[in-house]
Amino acid sequence: MENNLILHKLNRIERYMCGLKDILNVDELSEYTGFKKSYIYKLVHHSKIPFSKPNGKTLFFERRKIDSWLLQNSYKSESDIKKEANNYINKKK
Repeated sequence: MENNLILHKLNRIERYMCGLKDILNVDELSEYTGFKKSYIYKLVHHSKIPFSKPNGKTLFFERRKIDSWLLQNSYKSESDIKKEANNYINKKK
């Protein structure tokens, strides 16, 4: 049981360390996002995700661009919408 706990903690540390890197490969991106590698390759094939291919073979991903891409279609919460509505009404007065 203790071995499983140690392995679990090591996996968490690896995922955390991956999040600190600026440039990720496919395996690291899969760990970082939780996406399967096959899905990442599909996104690359359809140019849906920002990537680099400097040597014509190996794929690399800039973490900052991936973060922006992951958050690109964000939705506002109900409380944020209400605050904006109140601010808009108060400005009209």
